[in-house]
Amino acid sequence: MEELRGKTLAELDAIVQRLGFPGYRAKQVFHWLYKHGVRHIDEMSNVPMGLHQALAAHYRLGGVEIAETQTAHDGTRKILFRLDDGCCIEGVLMTEKGRTTLCASSQVGCPLACSFCLTGMRGFQRNLRTAEIVDQVIIVQRELLAGQRPHNLVFMGMGEPLLNLEMVIPALRLLTSPQAVGISTRRVTVSTVGIVPGIHALGDARMGVNLAVSLSATTDEVRTRLIPINAQYPIAALMAACREFPLTRRRRITFEYVLLAGVNDSTDDARRLVKLVHGIPCKINLIPYNPCPSIQYTAPAADVIEEFRSILVAKHFTVAVRYSKGREIQAACGQLAGHCCGQRSG
Repeated sequence: MEELRGKTLAELDAIVQRLGFPGYRAKQVFHWLYKHGVRHIDEMSNVPMGLHQALAAHYRLGGVEIAETQTAHDGTRKILFRLDDGCCIEGVLMTEKGRTTLCASSQVGCPLACSFCLTGMRGFQRNLRTAEIVDQVIIVQRELLAGQRPHNLVFMGMGEPLLNLEMVIPALRLLTSPQAVGISTRRVTVSTVGIVPGIHALGDARMGVNLAVSLSATTDEVRTRLIPINAQYPIAALMAACREFPLTRRRRITFEYVLLAGVNDSTDDARRLVKLVHGIPCKINLIPYNPCPSIQYTAPAADVIEEFRSILVAKHFTVAVRYSKGREIQAACGQLAGHCCGQRSG
């Protein structure tokens, strides 16, 4: 059964008229789907019963439900979402200074197998549909945020968003449209490990959202070992794509750099990083490695991190060391798994 969530107003208009109802009812349905975030079709109180019944006979809403949440000591919540086919994905809801950030997923698992990331180690099942992407936000807004939108939305959960742009871009349009969910494009970030054609496609779509790039190495030899897709899209091609990415005034690309002890944390790495990002409006997030089961990397010592940071700061880059929230519940960067295809609660 097809989902209603994820449909544009034009698509809903066609559906409503095909079911024998006047087109203006589509605006009502659209409003209930995205502004009110209804979980049942019969909650649409100004929609006639006949349309309720016709929609329910042919469509479901979004296909996502919250199966479980865990809360860390810092207030971070890890969310296990169950999809209609029994597969599961995970998301993370963080709060800092009263502002909420939802880390959402774009795929069930991930096909890229980055060596420091648990998601990729668990394999790949499928892409998420537009409705499933939008519904993560809607259900969190309704059930965990008392009807309030998250202040920030980041596609840094499970999966590589730029390998699913066919579904991600329509979801972004609905999530950022003032007539739909209404999250400001300035508050939405799409993260990638460096899918060069995807960076170009996202730029061409002129979505106005922020781009984050997981760089995490300064030589092709090391980066290919950490992020195998680098063999297909090496650092030079990636940095060229970043330089071409359209940025409006005061916007910057975020470069995420996961620090791994003895692998990519040397002073030479820091100096190479300076050269790589020179001339790109950017900020740099240094992320000390978050431990994952069966992955043998460790985070550098505090003095090594500080020396790395200081080299970047001395060159006038904006740099932050991001100690990830929710580590003890496996909710930090690189720790999401959510692998439960075929398992459903009774």
